[in-house]
Formats: sequence, C-alpha cells, structure tokens
Amino acid sequence: MFTGIIEGLGTITAIRPSGAGSRMRVTADFPLDQTRIGDSIAVNGACLTAISLSGRQFAVDLSPESLSTTTFGAARNGDRVNLERALRLSDRLDGHLVSGHVDAVGTIQSRETTGNAILIAIAAPPEITRYLIYKGSVAVDGVSLTVNACDRQGFQVSIIPHTAKLTTVGFKAVGARVNLETDLIGKYVEKFTTAAGDEAQRADTTPGGVDMQFLTKTGFV
Repeated sequence: MFTGIIEGLGTITAIRPSGAGSRMRVTADFPLDQTRIGDSIAVNGACLTAISLSGRQFAVDLSPESLSTTTFGAARNGDRVNLERALRLSDRLDGHLVSGHVDAVGTIQSRETTGNAILIAIAAPPEITRYLIYKGSVAVDGVSLTVNACDRQGFQVSIIPHTAKLTTVGFKAVGARVNLETDLIGKYVEKFTTAAGDEAQRADTTPGGVDMQFLTKTGFV
C-alpha cells in the first residue's frame, strides 16, 4: 500500500527481456535505507517487487500483465520514473490510499500555466473515468493528485511547483502516456452495491423467495 507522495526520482538503467516479461533495473536518486529484497516499490505508480539491491540500485521483474497494462511496455533506458516505497502503518497518511495496481494508461492532452500552477488535462478510458469525482483523488504515475474537473473522456489536475519539481509530472509533455489508478474505495463501494443488487434480484426470481404464494401460505394475505 502507498500514499502517492513520491519519495524521489529514479532512472531506468537497464531493461531486457526475461521469459515472456522483462527485467528492469532502476537507480534511485536517494538512499534506499532499510529496503530489503522482496519489498514493494511503486515505480511510476506500479507496485513492483525488489528482487535485488545494490546501493541505490534495485531490480524488478515485469510480468506480461504489467507490460500490457502500464507504460512499461514502451520503457527505455534513461527514462525518469517516480519512486515510492511501501507505506508503514506508523507513517502519517498524506496523499490518499494507493494500491499500486494500475487501472489504465492515459495520455496528456494539454498543459497550461495558470499563476504558479500547471493545469494538466489527461485523456482516460471511460471504464476508469466512471470512478472519478470532482475534488476526488487520482494517482498519475503514482502521484496523488486532486481532480479539478472530469467527464467521460478524461480529467484535469493542478500541479503545484513543489510537485512539478519533485516528480515526472512536472516535465512530461503533451502526448506522453501516464499510468492511472483511481480511488480504490470507489471501486469497493461499486462492488458491494452491485452485489447487493444482484442478491436482491436473485431473491425475487429464485424459488423460495417472497412471492404471492409464500405470503398466502404464511397467512399474510
């Protein structure tokens, strides 16, 4: 579990095929103190497992699923990435709850400077924009951001100078692809309410449910 508050940047220093997937090595701009093999690290918002560590370098394996559902399918040596190690329960919970499970890839449609902020519009598929709400949370390449506006085609976020300086969102150009993760609470709420509706429908149609025959038999009519 993560918060979307980026610890620092890293650089992809090697990426090569590994079976049907890939193996990627990343060099962090900051010390990886207390990080161990097997720990989870969010790389551009995707939760990956460190399989080796050496100083500020770590390696991860990318499954075919990760390559097909994130921007890593087109990753290259030298790409800069956002890094966040897993949340500790003793930490302050800034940002919002981020699972590191990327929902879809979006595309930056426009960038506009307004005052000291950068307004960024991102196109996203409708299967995830359904979970976005005005002033809700979204993770863009692992960065926790607030939704300024949204519709079925995409959404807009506002980037403050601090975020622009410390994350890749500050320098990604129009046309760049980004990993997106919507608020997981919304997805659970939808699942629960949908399941409740399905249960009610089954109760109405399954023999043994409440119907006129049952009410007559039990003396209600």
